[in-house]
Amino acid sequence: MSFEYFIGTRYLRAKQKQAFVSLITILSIAGVMVGVMALIVVIAVMNGFDADLKARILGGQSHIVLMRHGSAFKQYRLVMEEVLKTPGVEAATPYIITQGMLRSKSGAVGAVVRGIDPQTAGQVMKTLAQVTLTDVSAKSNSEKSAPEVPGIILGKELARNLGVIEGEMIHLISPRGMLSPIGHIPAMKQFKVTGFFQSGMYEYDQTFAFIHLKDAQRMLRMADSATGIDIRVTDIYRARDIAEKLIAKLGFPYWARDWMQMNKNLFRALKMERWVMAIILILIVLVAAFNIASSLIMLVMSKTRDIAILKAMGATTKSIRKIFVFGGMVIGLVGTVLGLCLGLVLCTLLKHYDIYELTGDIYYFTTTLPVKIEIFWVIGIVAAALVICFLATLYPAHQAAKLDPVEAIRYG
Repeated sequence: MSFEYFIGTRYLRAKQKQAFVSLITILSIAGVMVGVMALIVVIAVMNGFDADLKARILGGQSHIVLMRHGSAFKQYRLVMEEVLKTPGVEAATPYIITQGMLRSKSGAVGAVVRGIDPQTAGQVMKTLAQVTLTDVSAKSNSEKSAPEVPGIILGKELARNLGVIEGEMIHLISPRGMLSPIGHIPAMKQFKVTGFFQSGMYEYDQTFAFIHLKDAQRMLRMADSATGIDIRVTDIYRARDIAEKLIAKLGFPYWARDWMQMNKNLFRALKMERWVMAIILILIVLVAAFNIASSLIMLVMSKTRDIAILKAMGATTKSIRKIFVFGGMVIGLVGTVLGLCLGLVLCTLLKHYDIYELTGDIYYFTTTLPVKIEIFWVIGIVAAALVICFLATLYPAHQAAKLDPVEAIRYG
């Protein structure tokens, strides 16, 4: 061990009469520890929210939505064939979307109603993989029997708001009706609740209902047409490129939006919130860095005579500077390592134990606190803490190094 590190280590172990300096050192270590721990936990939770929200949105939403300007989308089958030939496209399904009112014995609730093709919808949106809806009109025509009541799939929260269970009858009221001598009459049709879906997104589960594509076409008088085509791709981060290729291939009047464009504001807000939280919590480390600087300045003042003697014995300015930089970096390193360990332990506890239950109508989904530790952020936090601690040592070390040994011994 070189004499600089030996003396720096001795200075960190303050004597009894220098207990105040030792207390400041302990507080400095604690400040760095708390700052690093808070940064790791908060960033891990924010990353967890981002990843969990992305997974839930993509579970109940397609990666690309292809639509048509102007008139009804009548050639959707031919367009689907072209879409499925595009490299990177995994599956596609037509849909019809409208707003309506669902009425049960318990009350009425507004909902977003989607007409889907059950054979292909589950390939695009995984939350619909278990959905079973039959085209009752085709069945009735083939069997020459009385027409059956078509089925409807409700979100869990929507069914709870309506107060219905599986097998009950509800009415769907659509604003698209017909004109009569007494005015506009909305269309109303009876449906049978055949099942429920749960995407994990509270807003989706209390808003969406699914019916068969044919039933939606008949109710909305759309003949054999659709609102658009939902598309699933193999790589979600290439969705925008694939959407642009589709538009280039199909041309006007077709247009497309990928999942990042549809949820742009939400993910941008999450990203900004993560960076703002990181900046705010960095201030904790900065406060600890000021404590380190204060501790070293007081140490320099108490060791003025020792520094003068070391210089008189031949110690260089660089060696004196190294002694105090080493002392400050030991404080920063110990605090950072302790904060890293405590942060990882706390993240593990939050991830594996239901410490806090989130409210779905506030946090978008009903789940426990999500945690995702990313090595990039951990390395960045540790590096930032050490750099801040290093910068905090420069001024005290410089002041110690420029002491005049003659003056220090005379007045020390």
